[in-house]
Amino acid sequence: MPPQQSARWSLPRSLLLCGLLCAATLALAQPAATRCIDEDTPDSPLPNSTNSPAAVAPDASAPRLGLQGMVQEAIRRSNAVGAARLLAEAAASDVEETRAASKLQASMSGTFGLASSAGQNITTQTGAQAVFSVNLGAPLYDAGRNAELTGWRSSLFEAARLGQLTAQDQVAFQTVSLALERSRYRQQSRVYAQYARKMSCLVQALEQIVRADRGRASELVQARKTLQQAELAQSQAVSLVRQVETRLKRFIGDGMPSSEGMTSVLLDVPPLADVASVAERAAEIGQLDAQAQALDSFSRAVVAAQKPQVNWVVSGSKAVGNGNPSSVLAGISFNVPLLNPGGDHSIASARKRAEAARLQRAEALEGRKNRIAEVHEQATSAFDRARQVSAVVRNSAQVRTSTLQQWQQLGRRSLFDVMSAESEHYNLRVAYVNALHDGQQASALLRSLGLGISAWLE
Repeated sequence: MPPQQSARWSLPRSLLLCGLLCAATLALAQPAATRCIDEDTPDSPLPNSTNSPAAVAPDASAPRLGLQGMVQEAIRRSNAVGAARLLAEAAASDVEETRAASKLQASMSGTFGLASSAGQNITTQTGAQAVFSVNLGAPLYDAGRNAELTGWRSSLFEAARLGQLTAQDQVAFQTVSLALERSRYRQQSRVYAQYARKMSCLVQALEQIVRADRGRASELVQARKTLQQAELAQSQAVSLVRQVETRLKRFIGDGMPSSEGMTSVLLDVPPLADVASVAERAAEIGQLDAQAQALDSFSRAVVAAQKPQVNWVVSGSKAVGNGNPSSVLAGISFNVPLLNPGGDHSIASARKRAEAARLQRAEALEGRKNRIAEVHEQATSAFDRARQVSAVVRNSAQVRTSTLQQWQQLGRRSLFDVMSAESEHYNLRVAYVNALHDGQQASALLRSLGLGISAWLE
């Protein structure tokens, strides 16, 4: 063959061999990488509207019942709730004790010793003597003091009862919050696991490519580094799941229910006006209100104590020995304060404490309403962010799929473009999980600031 003809054929043949090599490389890489496309499970859908209870997913009843069971177990096991219940029972006993003070009182006393009696024209007698006395009595008039003391104790009992409800709702909110955090990190772990599987597929494809083209070994190193980062993120998420479960076990014990479906609860944000209107009926505000009423009653009882007190009494005594004397007395006793320099100060301090309690209640209510407005905005913003991120995730999924196909089949994208698209997509999915659970946490807190999370679970 002439040299000119040999030159004409050498270039096409080299191009042909290069094309065949690239095609073979892509054919080897394509099956391993193609399996990575569209294998990810979809994230939990978000309702279109977050302002209506009807927007909650239809299958939310099962996880809601699961939350209810967890809360009931946490309340049953809680020492704080048990202590609050005992304090309420003690306050109820205090009420009955105060009421009994206005009823008939009886007592018996006795003494034994040496006695000596003397008097004008009476022979002095000395000797051993035992004396027994019986006393009966009841108040006739106390200016309403005992009634006010009863009201004071009754209000303290109401405050203790509401304190028990407050303790129960705090335990309920902490349990629900931990359950949501557990769901958050489980969802993150799932996303990172999918990211790791995707990068593992990419590494396998690059290993086949590098066997045919050693010049692309740096791409394999980069892909392996990204795989290690994804596995590290997954390990951290799994560790966070264990940490949350450890805290959750403190409330519900070792029986750890499934977290599946937890992203379908608490997706609605109740209207701000509705939550603010029931803030005054919250157990914590009611407890402060009862404490203020108790101090009002106590201040009136202090005033009544400065007024005359009248009781009826019957007493009798019988002595054995030394003449065997005996006596009987029936009548009315009274007590009229004449000089009590500290009385006005005690009345003033009691009234100021009652006024301070009312101001504390007003401050707590105002702060609660401001907190409700803040949390309502946080919940609304979180769900709006979740919807926006969800839309970006859908677009990101299309971009990453196209980028991977262009890198595999056409060679128009670099490996760094592929890994950047993958990283952006999975980071967006984690951002969606965080935004969704941020909204759920804020929704739970919003209910806790209203009538309580327990009322929503019932």
